[in-house]
Amino acid sequence: MTAILGINAYHGDAAAALVIDGELVCAAEEERFNRVKHCAGFPALAARWCLEDAGLDPRQLDHVAIGRDPRANLPAKLRRLATRPPSLSFARSRARNAARVGGSGIRAALAAALEVSEPSLTAKVHAVEHHRAHIASAYYVSPFDEAAVLSLDGFGDFASCMTARGRGSQLEVTGRVLFPHSLGLFYTAITQWLGFPHYGDEGKVMGLAPYGDPERYLPAMRRIARADGGTFRLALEYFTHHTKGVEMTWGEGSPTVGPVFSARLDTELGPARRPGEELSSRHIDAAASLQARLEELVLHVTKSLAASSGSRNLCLAGGVALNAVANGRIRPETPFEELWVQPAAGDSGTAVGAAFHVWHETLGRPRSFAMRHAYTGPAYDEAEISAALEAAGLTGERLEDAELFPRVAEHLAAGDVVGWFQGRMELGPRALGHRSILADPRKAEMKDILNARVKHREPFRPFAPSLPAETVGDWFDQDYSSPYMVLVYGVLQEKRELVPAIVHVDGTGRLQTVEEDASPRYYRLLREFEARTGVPILLNTSFNESEPIVMSPEQAIETFTKTRIDLLVLGNYLVRRDASATGETTRDSIATAPQ
Repeated sequence: MTAILGINAYHGDAAAALVIDGELVCAAEEERFNRVKHCAGFPALAARWCLEDAGLDPRQLDHVAIGRDPRANLPAKLRRLATRPPSLSFARSRARNAARVGGSGIRAALAAALEVSEPSLTAKVHAVEHHRAHIASAYYVSPFDEAAVLSLDGFGDFASCMTARGRGSQLEVTGRVLFPHSLGLFYTAITQWLGFPHYGDEGKVMGLAPYGDPERYLPAMRRIARADGGTFRLALEYFTHHTKGVEMTWGEGSPTVGPVFSARLDTELGPARRPGEELSSRHIDAAASLQARLEELVLHVTKSLAASSGSRNLCLAGGVALNAVANGRIRPETPFEELWVQPAAGDSGTAVGAAFHVWHETLGRPRSFAMRHAYTGPAYDEAEISAALEAAGLTGERLEDAELFPRVAEHLAAGDVVGWFQGRMELGPRALGHRSILADPRKAEMKDILNARVKHREPFRPFAPSLPAETVGDWFDQDYSSPYMVLVYGVLQEKRELVPAIVHVDGTGRLQTVEEDASPRYYRLLREFEARTGVPILLNTSFNESEPIVMSPEQAIETFTKTRIDLLVLGNYLVRRDASATGETTRDSIATAPQ
């Protein structure tokens, strides 16, 4: 047996993944355990859980792989230092970070997390370049025997983009884009200018963009981010990261990234929006133009990669690969015919990629595993669910499947909001029917109901549809599967009025296709809902309220009791809110059975 623990540490979305004999056994983000959104730092709780879940003693670990390598792209870093020496404080911060991700630092942190002595932890520590971990996370677990591979993000180990060609168990890197040029940073800079300063706010801008006129600022965006050969370059006068560095915190809490745009951007687009300031047409149009330019450049890079690789299969990873609108244009508008996007395309996925990099490239082992679903996190049995309900003062009604699924489908069809907690937790930022809040997509008012009662999100952000994989062509303008909610398709014109709650302002939806063998319980619920309504689609949003997606029954119960979700389903246990209850939920306002 060969056991490899992959980790993403001291970077946003810290995570751990365990690969045993070439198979992904389990993986999870640290934020789900410690409840700190996008948690950076070391994934102590996630790493400990991975070993416990697999029944593995820490001393049985053979390898530990981290998706960071301070030595990567060293010549380019040295040239940069020679021409633009950093400030002393910035240099010290970088040196501390490099020391933590080195072999001795990782070994010490892991030993502390697993509560064993350092000498007893005999696993060899491997530093894997950030983007090599990304491309490994995309290709090695994909269904393809050969593929072109693309990673795009902000920055990692001095690079923002990597292209590669995968054949069998080998990945050949064919290109890189190095600091200071970055599509991810371009999107972040405009996101900050738009008054969304938090780590991960880029997704909000993607949702805002369809409300605006992309032509208004598209010429400006083309000046700011330019095509360059088969890749891209930034007009650096609009940015500060290359002159002042980037103020970042990668401690144990949520990561922060300081402003990266210069005053020249204000000259080009007008004064930056202050956080909380009302969104004007200028801001909305800038968001639309930003998204349009990103899509143009993603298509430019992918078309170039298709030509240079000769492949018709593409694997994607990196934070930019979470831009589902851009992804949805790749198959219709480039030579690529097949597409696979890592569900944890952001930095949490480097834990998976680093482990598979060691398995295939360091150890030379052949491929034997394909990632057919993202359900790699903790699961809870009936005893644990029952105990959590009892501890919360709730008595759930336990139903057999034959009664449970029709009952829940009936409540959904009647307009109830359902917290749905089943099986193993999803890896990545999307809820995929195991830790989801579900609702009826036929009700146009459902979006406002969810925001008022549970989610409290900006009104311009859409909600996503889930549907059986074999029905996608009946509802959308593409019939290609999208199991990880990382593709946006157009909803067919004649279907839009049937499911208005999941149709965005531009007539699109960021869909999840559900396969019966990958998620049988969620698939069954979709079919039960279809049997009652004629619609095989449910509105699916993440089971949370301004915090990480719930992981445990206790967290699901807490979210249920502090919001106005109507029905909580934990495995086969069902708890319904008293229909007469208003305002904040108390334990006395929870009934033990549906009304």
